[in-house]
Amino acid sequence: MDLDGLRVDIGKRGKKGLHFILASVMIWCAVLAVWLLPIESILTKNLLTFCFTTPLLPLAYVISKLIKAEFSASDNPLNKLGLLFSCNQFLYILIAMWIYPTVPDKMVMVLAIIFGAHLLPFGWLYKSKAYSVMSVLISFTILIIGIMFNAVVVSIVMIILQIIFSLWLIQEIRTLNIKHDHDL
Repeated sequence: MDLDGLRVDIGKRGKKGLHFILASVMIWCAVLAVWLLPIESILTKNLLTFCFTTPLLPLAYVISKLIKAEFSASDNPLNKLGLLFSCNQFLYILIAMWIYPTVPDKMVMVLAIIFGAHLLPFGWLYKSKAYSVMSVLISFTILIIGIMFNAVVVSIVMIILQIIFSLWLIQEIRTLNIKHDHDL
């Protein structure tokens, strides 16, 4: 199979990572809930925010089963590249860890920008305009919103952007399935 064929294969079998994006919607809802709690300490809210991001993988796994997407297409050589694209986000989290005590009221903004920025290479991997556009849109929108507003507003905007992103991905997946079935 050629490179484009591998990209189509991983996108189709894994439904372009939709399970991770849907899990992320749930994570951002949890982050919003944390910031709506009557906790006075911003550092405590930041810690809880970090804690609520940890169940992403198990949530994505469960969602992959529900939407019948392969969690990991291990026999596709591009699967390792997708994993590398995801792992680079862990290095970016170091920035958020520095922000945590230094500029605590901007940590949620930084986490959201990191999330948005890490999506960019998936645009290439999945041949997805949704990933490419939403990566840039999320990063710049959250920068602007995060400078002007608090973590609650940032979380709400992230949830809205993630829902739009999910709907766009669903449309791309339908188009991919129709095109693929037509090509057969």
